[in-house]
Amino acid sequence: MTKTLVAVCTLLVALTVLAYAQPPNPNAAANFITINAPLVALTHARVIDGTGAPPREDQTIVMRGGAIAALGDSARTPSPAGATVVDLSGKSVIPGLVMLHEHLYYPTGPGIYGNVAISFSRLYLAGGVTTMRTAGNVNGIEDINLSRRIASGELAGPDIDATMPYVNGENTFLQMHAIRTPDETRAHVKYWADQGATSVKAYMQISRASLKAAIDEAHARHLKVTGHLCSVTYAEAADLGIDNLEHGFMPATDFVADKRPDVCPGQATGQRTIAALDEHGAPIAALMKKLIDKHVALTSTLTVFETFTPGTPLPPGLDVLTPSLKDAFLRARERANANPQSVYRALLPKDMALERAFARAGGLLVAGTDPTGSGGVVAGFSNQRQLELLVEAGFTPVEAIAIGTLNGAKYLGRDARIGSIAVGKRADLVVVNGNPAATIADVRKVETVFKNGVGFDHDKLVASVSGQVGIW
Repeated sequence: MTKTLVAVCTLLVALTVLAYAQPPNPNAAANFITINAPLVALTHARVIDGTGAPPREDQTIVMRGGAIAALGDSARTPSPAGATVVDLSGKSVIPGLVMLHEHLYYPTGPGIYGNVAISFSRLYLAGGVTTMRTAGNVNGIEDINLSRRIASGELAGPDIDATMPYVNGENTFLQMHAIRTPDETRAHVKYWADQGATSVKAYMQISRASLKAAIDEAHARHLKVTGHLCSVTYAEAADLGIDNLEHGFMPATDFVADKRPDVCPGQATGQRTIAALDEHGAPIAALMKKLIDKHVALTSTLTVFETFTPGTPLPPGLDVLTPSLKDAFLRARERANANPQSVYRALLPKDMALERAFARAGGLLVAGTDPTGSGGVVAGFSNQRQLELLVEAGFTPVEAIAIGTLNGAKYLGRDARIGSIAVGKRADLVVVNGNPAATIADVRKVETVFKNGVGFDHDKLVASVSGQVGIW
C-alpha cells in the first residue's frame, strides 16, 4: 500500500470517527440525575404524605422500579439488600407537586409572551413539580412535543398535561386565536386533540354557545375544560358543564349589576365587584353551592395576584431571569406599589377568604401559579410560594400541601397513581431540608426531586438556566 493510499485511508477513518463522535447534549435529562438505581431506600425521613394527615417521623420509603414498594417506621422497615440507601435524618419528604395553572411562556414585552419551555420545565422540576397542566398555550405544538420528549426520558421536566391553544372569541391578543362560532370551536378542539393536546382552556371573550361546543367536544374525547372567564359567568359555565375555573373567584362576573350576556364587562369591573362582595352573603354561598354540586373545581393562583398587590414581598426566583426581564418586572412593581387606588389591596385578601370558604364547604380547590401579568412569577419558585400563600389564606401547612398535591391529582383523575405517598403509588417525591408541616417556607429548601423513582438534583437544574430565563 502506497503512502498516499495510507494517508487517504487514515483521513477517511478520522472523518468517520468525527462524524459519529457527537458532543455531550447539554439538554439531556441525564445531566441532572443524581440517583438512578433499581432499588432505593430513603431512611429516617419525616413523611408528609399529601393527604392532610399529620407528618410521620422516622420513616423509611423503599422505591423499586419507580414505585413505592414499602413505607413504615424505620425501626421496622429494613433497607433491602442491594439498595442504594439515603439517610434523610432531619429532612422531610412530600409528594411531588401537581400544579394545574402553569405555562411554558413568560411576559417578554408589551402584550407578548416569550417561549421559555426548556428553562421553565427544568425550574418546575427543581421546585418539586412532578406533574403540571399548561393552562393555556401560545406556542402551538411545542407544549405537546415537550410533553412527549420529557415522557420519553430525553429532557428533564414534569409530566405535562398539555393544553391546546386557547379557545376564545374576538380578542386583541396577538398570540391568540379568535373563534367566532360553535362550529369553529368544535373544529379547533378536534384538530388540537388529534395533535395530542390533553386539556382545553377557554378564555375571557368566549360566548356561551362556543363554550358549550368546546365542552361537548372535549368531553366526547374524555378531555377536561377549564376557563379564565369574563363574558360567561361562573354560574353559566357550571350549567354548561365546565370542569374547572381559574384564579379562584377573582374573574367572576356573576355579581356585575349590568352584565350583558356573552359580553365581558371588563376584568377590572368584575374584580371591583368581588373586592366589595360580602363573603358571608347569600349570593356567594349560592354560587359556591352550585359549583360544588356541579363538581366544578377552582384553581387558586394567588402568586400572580400577589405581584400586583402593593406592599407584598418581592417574589422568589428573580435572579434566574435575564437581567432585562428582572429590571422590567422591578419597574412594574414600583408602579404597582405607587398606586394608592389598587383594587388588589382588597381583592387579594378577599379571594383568599373566598377560596378558604369554598374548600371548607366541600369544594375541590387545586393550585397553580400563572406566570403572566407583568412578570415575577417564576416556575418552581412560584409553586413553592403558592403553598405559602395558601397558608397565609388560612389553611394549615399540611392542608396547603394537600391542595398542591393530592387535590391536583384528583382533578386529573390520577390520584390512584400520584399525589400522595403510599405503597403502590409512583415514586414522585420531594426531599426538603426542613419541616414544612411546621414552617411552610421550608418547601423552598428542596434538595432532590424524585420523578418515577429517579432523583434529580435541584441545584444543577437551577444553575443550568440561571440568568437566562427569557431566552429559551
